[in-house]
Amino acid sequence: MTVLHPLNAAPPKGVRLAEASDALEAIHHADCAAAIWQRAFPDGFAEWIDGLSPEQLPSARVVLTPDRVADAVTMLCDGADTPASAHREFLISDAADLATHFATIMDAPYLRMRLDKVTTNACRKFHMDAVVARLVCTYRGSGTQYGTSVAGGDPEVIARVATGSPIVMRGSLWPETPKSGLLHRSPPIEGSGETRLLFVLDPVSDPEQTADLHHLH
Repeated sequence: MTVLHPLNAAPPKGVRLAEASDALEAIHHADCAAAIWQRAFPDGFAEWIDGLSPEQLPSARVVLTPDRVADAVTMLCDGADTPASAHREFLISDAADLATHFATIMDAPYLRMRLDKVTTNACRKFHMDAVVARLVCTYRGSGTQYGTSVAGGDPEVIARVATGSPIVMRGSLWPETPKSGLLHRSPPIEGSGETRLLFVLDPVSDPEQTADLHHLH
């Protein structure tokens, strides 16, 4: 039987929790498959972003240098008519700060950045990403679900990342033997009317994959 753990439950083995941004650096520790920075949004942010229509949420996929993330998210917000406010400025600055921090942790000159609006059961199967490592932060909606695979199957105990808490997870390309078995998925929400907003970062080393921000829509 699969069990969904409450948010305040102890995480599976190999998952580090802390209440400071440097918690994410634990991904380099030998026994760490994922690291979560437990934090809360500024007052009023959750209510603001939950109150936006899906059309007002920024969305795109682009490869760029970390120092261009703020400009990229600003352009995406402008294109989506995300209303100007202190909360919008937090979204932009927070995405930029996470990008800078993740790029430093991974020693990555470029990042693949995604802002995804999710309304279906996207990535509903438990899996490990085909990357070295990935940062995911859910700005709106239910957070990522994760757990340790048992005998190659789905996790029997499922934990959840709180909305607003960034998680860095090792991917299948991380040089690790044996693999931790930590898998994750998007929470199944199809038919619920929920719209999630995910911020996703992958490290990139090839500068030829960078995109011209003028081509963002």
